[in-house]
Amino acid sequence: MAPKPKTYDVLGRDIAVTAYSGTAGSVPLEFADSWGSVDLSVVPGGRGGLRSAAVTGDIRDIGVSQGRSNLAQALILRLVTPQGSLEGLGHPQYGSRLVELIGRENNDTARNLARMFTLEALAQEPRLSQILDLTIATTPDAPDTIRIGFSVVPRNDDTPLSLALEVKL
Repeated sequence: MAPKPKTYDVLGRDIAVTAYSGTAGSVPLEFADSWGSVDLSVVPGGRGGLRSAAVTGDIRDIGVSQGRSNLAQALILRLVTPQGSLEGLGHPQYGSRLVELIGRENNDTARNLARMFTLEALAQEPRLSQILDLTIATTPDAPDTIRIGFSVVPRNDDTPLSLALEVKL
């Protein structure tokens, strides 16, 4: 009997976002190392989409992230959202405290705080069954930046998901 294929319904589905730095980005959020802000992902669309400004008039629509890519996007967004900023929407604990590192020196204390703040934020995510690895490192070409890399195991999935982001102090 063939094994039942994995489903990722528990990981969810959401509007896809991408790195945004003044012009539309093509890099999915889970692959972005650093960014200035976040914007919606735009993909080729069907009926009801918007016509692009290009001469071709291609129809464009909002992209959707689902399964593992949705979880990856959600984890990055949780880490870059200041904890408490969604309190007015009923989510006072959502986010992380990584923004508290802005203005600090890149030293052992800051890196240990980054480790603690990342673990706190990841522990809030109900779609994770395990945190496998967490590395906090300096970036040689950017001394005011901390690189955070981690591997997690999603619920109902044995394959680890590895992500990284950079925090500019």
